[in-house]
Amino acid sequence: MYLRKLTLFNFKNYSEASLMFSEKINCFTGRNGVGKTNLLDAIHYLSFTKSYFNLIDSQNIRHGEEFFAIHGQFERNGSGSSEVSCIQRRNQKKQFRINSKDYERMADHIGEFPLVMVSPYDRDLINEGSELRRKYIDSVISQFDRNYLEDLITYNKCLAQRNALLKDFAEKRYFDSTALEIWDEQMFGPAARISARRIVFLQGFLPVFKKYFDFISIGRDEVDIIYYTDLSTADFRELLKVNLQRDLAARYTTAGVHKDDLEFTIGGYPVKKFGSQGQQKSFVLAVKLAQFDYTQNIKNYKPILLLDDIFDKLDGERVSQLVNLVGDNSFGQVFITDTQPERVNKIFESASIDHRIFEVSEGKAILV
Repeated sequence: MYLRKLTLFNFKNYSEASLMFSEKINCFTGRNGVGKTNLLDAIHYLSFTKSYFNLIDSQNIRHGEEFFAIHGQFERNGSGSSEVSCIQRRNQKKQFRINSKDYERMADHIGEFPLVMVSPYDRDLINEGSELRRKYIDSVISQFDRNYLEDLITYNKCLAQRNALLKDFAEKRYFDSTALEIWDEQMFGPAARISARRIVFLQGFLPVFKKYFDFISIGRDEVDIIYYTDLSTADFRELLKVNLQRDLAARYTTAGVHKDDLEFTIGGYPVKKFGSQGQQKSFVLAVKLAQFDYTQNIKNYKPILLLDDIFDKLDGERVSQLVNLVGDNSFGQVFITDTQPERVNKIFESASIDHRIFEVSEGKAILV
């Protein structure tokens, strides 16, 4: 599977653009702020129905315009092409279509065209709070497990209703155990399945992650990912009973799979506190490459890989390792951004792999 063509109208700093891509490696070069990353974000929209960077769709409309449109032509090996479109008009509901047919739910598109994005912002996975790490693991599993996605949707809807009740109890000074139990009962099954699926996923994911980290860092450091869940000590039904008074005082649900977290370690210590910038970047890069590998093995075809400004803060040895890796037949279509066209040209001088290089300048991308 690969993206053959991308067409944009009024998306971020692009008034109009149409690009034809290589099946293998595509590079966007240019100064900071000219729109390289915006092209990757448009591709991300076609896979996840949303931006990687800004979840308020209307803010991705070009200034002074009334809508944006992103169109992509995907080729599937042996099964023809698919046209995917995302259209957002100001003050209207977003439209998402495949082959001119609207989706009733955006969630139904997730996993159709799997994609892995690697960005400088990924270090937030290490440095920010647990919510970001939960969202990451959820987005990975949801690309190949529709039942998991449905359980997440159900759980989060019930959680929102339960939290609204807890807040209402506090504001109106009453308590209705029956009303609360209605939502509790609907959360038990999804919570147990979500926790169990995360455990199974990480058991398979961890060896793949360690393999890629060893490759990038040339076996210099021992790394680990540790999963923490409230459901490790009690089932969700018992947790809600034990924490009821705490929930009432806090006005929200204080325990459950929505509080799960991942701890990233290097040499037995938290990467957040003890990892250098290079180690942190290598760690997150290995996580994303493992995501690619793991997803590919389940879907039986290669996701698209987006690498945004990844050469920054990687030393020359690690850059060479990475380029050798993505040039391998294990990877499919790759998109790379870089501020240094000389570096990109040098990389491909000695590589025989099929590629295209686009020079990006102020919302225009020209094949060079």
